[in-house]
Amino acid sequence: MTTPELHRFRPKILDALKGYTAHAFRTDLGAGVVVGLVALPLAMAFAIASGLPPAMGLFTAVVAGFIGAGLGGSRVSVHGPTGAFVVIVAGIAAKYGTGGLAVCGLMAGVLLIVMGLVKAGDLIKFVPYPVVTGFTSGIAVIIFTSQVKDLLGLAMATNPAEFIPKWGAILGSLQSVSLAATCLGLGTAALIWLWPRSWQKVPGSVVALVLATAAAIYLKLPVETVQSRFGPVPSSLPMPSLPAIPWGSLRELVQPAITVALLAAIESLLCAVVADGMIGDRHDANQELMALGLANIASPIFGGIPATGAIARTATNVKNGGRTPVASMVHALVLLCILLAAAPLAGHIPLAALAGVLVVVSYNMSEWHSFVRLFDGPKSDILVLVTSFLLTVLVDLTVAVEVGLVMAAFLFMRKMADLTQVKTILREGDDDARALLKDVEVPEGVELWSVHGTFFFGAANKVLELTREVEKKPKALVLEMRGVLFMDATGVQTLRQVHKDCARRGIRLVCSGLHAQPLDVVMRTGTWDLIGEENFTGDLKEAMQRATAPGEVAR
Repeated sequence: MTTPELHRFRPKILDALKGYTAHAFRTDLGAGVVVGLVALPLAMAFAIASGLPPAMGLFTAVVAGFIGAGLGGSRVSVHGPTGAFVVIVAGIAAKYGTGGLAVCGLMAGVLLIVMGLVKAGDLIKFVPYPVVTGFTSGIAVIIFTSQVKDLLGLAMATNPAEFIPKWGAILGSLQSVSLAATCLGLGTAALIWLWPRSWQKVPGSVVALVLATAAAIYLKLPVETVQSRFGPVPSSLPMPSLPAIPWGSLRELVQPAITVALLAAIESLLCAVVADGMIGDRHDANQELMALGLANIASPIFGGIPATGAIARTATNVKNGGRTPVASMVHALVLLCILLAAAPLAGHIPLAALAGVLVVVSYNMSEWHSFVRLFDGPKSDILVLVTSFLLTVLVDLTVAVEVGLVMAAFLFMRKMADLTQVKTILREGDDDARALLKDVEVPEGVELWSVHGTFFFGAANKVLELTREVEKKPKALVLEMRGVLFMDATGVQTLRQVHKDCARRGIRLVCSGLHAQPLDVVMRTGTWDLIGEENFTGDLKEAMQRATAPGEVAR
């Protein structure tokens, strides 16, 4: 048995820095500064939305952002905490604490490295689009729901984690709406939304937060701030340390770790694909997974949370001139400088303003145009979309991803089975039959069947069903199989069963026109010898000659 070839470790930066110029550095530097400013409020907001201190989001953006850029497989992808992780991170942190979350991140990082080494990066593209759209839109709804309390400044007695009870608590607390918090939150969202696109070198989210913070301080508005809820924001990275392993719940963390790894891979590779389209490059999917794994191992060691590629920040990077990983690394260093020099100021940011930032993020993340457009597609895609969306919102993201993938796989197999045709070819049949029988005469007593499509477990029984419908015993049965490009073990077993039924009834079985893959499977499984080499022919003329040749039927 041969050992599978592993992917070689080669970061994209090694190619990007060939011929690197001072002008390219200035461009990357400018883009990195802008992206760092954009990432500042988002990193804090995503951590807060996950029920964690905002500093954990900043630590993630610095550590994972620098490692992901320096070792990744994309020239311009920006890594850090994203909205996609809010739901799963919040659930893990609530159930297992920050220690369990850190261990889960480490496990996910190891899984991502293994995925990259065994070249699983190309497999992620096979995750169906309705599944991705369904859980992404569901996450957007959950993020919005989680921010209503801070956006309106509600004084809620309880804050349930479940979607429906949470909305019940929100509606029951509407009498406690804070006018100051509502104005700051909605004003922040409106300013970000209306910020001119031509002014993107000055991020609207940063301007909105500065104005909201200044208004809260100078007008002495009675609103909750980052510091009043979470305490002062640390002004340095924590010392690296391995988290304590919760041995009692370690097995329970395996499933969420797999979900984190899968979600990180999907989001990061989607981000890389978007980036490729913007700069005309081609990313290395497996290198990206390995770098993402290393970033997710380092992040919890420095007090961070799971990270992945961030599409919005990557787009900002490209639009501001970033063309090499240097820009993304600069973004991480900018955040580190802000953390070291201006952390106390971040503590004065009103939570309502950060909620306004996330309201805009949730709207952009909802992809409602894509969601609605999918309703014009096949019913199977609609079913997968709606199921993934509802399970994400009402049950759990892990369940939504698992069920969505399984549903999509089963529906695809059913569709493939429906496309597989097994039919009797009559001597005077339709146009397909006449085309197949051109220059070929079917002798009396010979039954001719055409098998077209994928001969796999979802469709193989069609042959057996047709076998049982044959009432008058023919002298020979010819299976015309040039339309079969793939055959699995169930297809081979069905072929063996047909041979057994034919042998029992004294009918000669002849197979015609097998392609390379089905022929290889037939030979390797011993079916070639069972049916007999002489009963496999290259075309229909040979098949008809064999069908009428003298001799006994093989038993």
